[in-house]
Amino acid sequence: MTRRGLIAGGAALLAAPRAAAAREPAVVRVRIVTPVGAIIVALDARRAPATTANFLAYVDDERFDGTRFYRAARSKKIPGTGFIQGGIQTDARRILPPFAFEPTTKTGLRHVDGAISMARGANPKSAGGNWVICVGPAPQLDGREGYLGYAAFGRVIAGMAVAKRILAVPTGGGFDAMKGQMILRPIPILRVERIDGVRKPTGRPRMWLLFKKR
Repeated sequence: MTRRGLIAGGAALLAAPRAAAAREPAVVRVRIVTPVGAIIVALDARRAPATTANFLAYVDDERFDGTRFYRAARSKKIPGTGFIQGGIQTDARRILPPFAFEPTTKTGLRHVDGAISMARGANPKSAGGNWVICVGPAPQLDGREGYLGYAAFGRVIAGMAVAKRILAVPTGGGFDAMKGQMILRPIPILRVERIDGVRKPTGRPRMWLLFKKR
């Protein structure tokens, strides 16, 4: 082998571990820690790569730390079911740029019991720092002909009892679709942390920390 070939081969060997380290596992587990217990979700990085990457960017930047579960939408038809919503709400200091919308019609994922999905406004690309966890199946959130639906990107694998406890807390206030669904004493999200893979902070400014109480 020529000297040039040896150098190229050596460079490839050095680059290979770095590339492997940078690649996300097909499933990435994340722990959501609250004062009433932890919820562990498994994110589907293979079928919903953009949505998973967005969520992990918030996790790796610690943008969810110190936020809260602020909404509990309970089904009137099936008691004990519905969804809970958490995240940054309207805190513009924490928000990251928009990303590609991945509907269930594209990913094949569904809003089954325990599904985690991105909350969004009328614009499909408005999803970002807020998300819901389904307590019971919610097929009405799946995409179908003439309806984009929402982007499910994983599922709870531990801690559904915690999600059910949050769903049952007293609610009120709100307006329009959220009327009567705002948690009167929001549940703090102490931290959200990876269990799998390597942290990849975005390097973007973390402006909310400038106003953090010491």
